[in-house]
Amino acid sequence: MAAASFPSDLTDHLELDGILVLGAGLAGLSAALAAGPGPVLVISAGPVGDACSSAWAQGGVAVAMGADDSPALHAQDTVAAGAGLVLADRAALLTEEGPGAVAELIDLGAPFDTEPDGRLAQSLEAAHSRARVARVKGDQAGRAIMQAVIAAVETSPGITIWSEARARRLLQDRAGRVRGALIERGGRLISVRARAVVLATGGLGGLYAETTTPAAVRGEGLGLAAQAGAVIVDAEFVQFHPTAMDFGVDPAPLATEALRGEGARLVDRNGRPFMPDHDPRGELAPRDVVARAIHRQRRTGGGAFLDCREAVGDHFPDAFPGVFAACMAHGLDPRISPIPVAPAAHYHMGGVETDADGATSLPGLYAAGECASTGVHGANRLASNSLLEAAVFGRRAGRAAAAFVSPATAVIAAEPAPDLPDAALAELRTSLSREAGVERSAEGLSRVLALIDDLARRHGEAPTLTAARLLVTGALARRESRGAHFRTDYPDMANDARHTRTRSGSVDRIDA
Repeated sequence: MAAASFPSDLTDHLELDGILVLGAGLAGLSAALAAGPGPVLVISAGPVGDACSSAWAQGGVAVAMGADDSPALHAQDTVAAGAGLVLADRAALLTEEGPGAVAELIDLGAPFDTEPDGRLAQSLEAAHSRARVARVKGDQAGRAIMQAVIAAVETSPGITIWSEARARRLLQDRAGRVRGALIERGGRLISVRARAVVLATGGLGGLYAETTTPAAVRGEGLGLAAQAGAVIVDAEFVQFHPTAMDFGVDPAPLATEALRGEGARLVDRNGRPFMPDHDPRGELAPRDVVARAIHRQRRTGGGAFLDCREAVGDHFPDAFPGVFAACMAHGLDPRISPIPVAPAAHYHMGGVETDADGATSLPGLYAAGECASTGVHGANRLASNSLLEAAVFGRRAGRAAAAFVSPATAVIAAEPAPDLPDAALAELRTSLSREAGVERSAEGLSRVLALIDDLARRHGEAPTLTAARLLVTGALARRESRGAHFRTDYPDMANDARHTRTRSGSVDRIDA
């Protein structure tokens, strides 16, 4: 919807003597609870719990709470997975505060699986040196955690939630401070002015045609922050989950990595396991390795299937009810037949650069969750660290935002950013999946960049286009292969691990 669709007499104003949280996933709601006693206004793009990736997370929460584990070991695995770009002090902070964050989720009612003696039941996932993933009924962690957190938010008197609402522009004063946001709700624009804003809008998986994320998660928050002048880091790093179920639906249902942790094997159409050909760690190699192996299997006609028959078998309905239901809904019984799988865009490691408390380069703007770059994921997120990061850094951002002292400055009048029409968005999604997917090259990236430029000329610089431009420009600048970013024309990793960083909203200056 273009700015012209909102005449001035349809713009309302709200002065909020508190915090505005954009996004209602785990990071946003954790920030809202931590910012209490309020007032806090939370903006959700859809019904709370439905329009965020947190609720769709299957595997669980990685946390060092086992007798043979420690935060130091967890941090070590996190740094190793990130291929040289994880900030070690942030990884240590994440893993040290992780047990406390999980204990708080348990106190809120998150029903994590337990052993007979009451200890957390924890499973092994790829690139972890210990079994440390706390789960709920096999593959129900995200939704169960969100239900507990939503219940806490809904009973908090200082927190208000606006569902079916979108941020259309960040509001700033002449010094660049963020003073609120322009919110679209019910066909009206509302200029919400707040002491501080916490950006928790999620990633950009919805910009890909093959994705495991909700359609609403398409990089709008990242784009709005960049347009306001926030520093963006490592936007090129997109993690592709290796085992999205290939049933031809959008978004693709996910076959959790916990299945491979239980011993499920990746096989070709003849039933031959193929991962040993690619990595000695087999099915539990890092996600980027497994995703590329499956991508190449499919490209060469060998096919890729997840065979759970021996590892899970008849226990499937109880052990992994979400995956089982998705398979049965598409006419496949995973107890009898292997599941067809394909890589799909799953998580964005880059984002708005923050410090340890979520503060961005713009005073008054904080960020947490997938839209933020807190420094803990680097070039390749360690499996199941995302929910932990959302809880830990969401809390930190909420507390910091609540303590921010906002000067009484005038807000510059703003109009909503352009929207990208559905047909143009579909064209962009197809192009990004084809040219900026598991494997990339300068030739393909240049084609999608030309498309982005053309769409911007026709429809204006929508935040989704800005997010896509950040991704593609970063991928062009990174002339190496590192973590989840693989260039067929630059297949080797550079000796120096350096970040890509945009220093202005124009996204034309990148250091790599």
